[in-house]
Amino acid sequence: MPLFKKKPSFEGGGLVLFMDVHDAMAAEKVLKESDYAVKLVAPPPELRRGCDLALEINLVEQPGIERLLKEKETSYVSVLPMKPGTSGLLDIVKVTDFGDWLMVKAANMKLSFEKKSGIIVNTSGGGCPDIPYLHAEMIGKKLSEAPRPRDLGFTLCALMLDRALEESLTLWQGGSKT
Repeated sequence: MPLFKKKPSFEGGGLVLFMDVHDAMAAEKVLKESDYAVKLVAPPPELRRGCDLALEINLVEQPGIERLLKEKETSYVSVLPMKPGTSGLLDIVKVTDFGDWLMVKAANMKLSFEKKSGIIVNTSGGGCPDIPYLHAEMIGKKLSEAPRPRDLGFTLCALMLDRALEESLTLWQGGSKT
């Protein structure tokens, strides 16, 4: 079985903008729990409103998304369509293959694991105070047994390390390559 499979296409077309990281994290959770297809992205600089994260959404779902965020009292700044001429979204997850190991980078956080065993061999990046603790909790553990950084930390670094872990699990279990 190949290590990478193609992901289903993501329609996109719209962005939900936020003032801070906690709002982006809360909105992503609310929307995913309600089965909306959303993708955490770094918005183009000209669209940022305070937070370096946004949620890419299927624009046709905008009314339902806005209604749900208001019902759940989840703060956001606005929902915008991506207009022609707007610089592209920055994909926050990148994968590098080192033969026996894969490194998954989510924003400035990196997680490396052995492809065969799924053992986490390194984490690096970030400057947040919870990173040494997260590193100590994850290193040497199988991807499927490692604690979720989002459950242990409260910083953007923890969120990005969680994204790296999530993508690593998908890749290790035979999923798609970003």
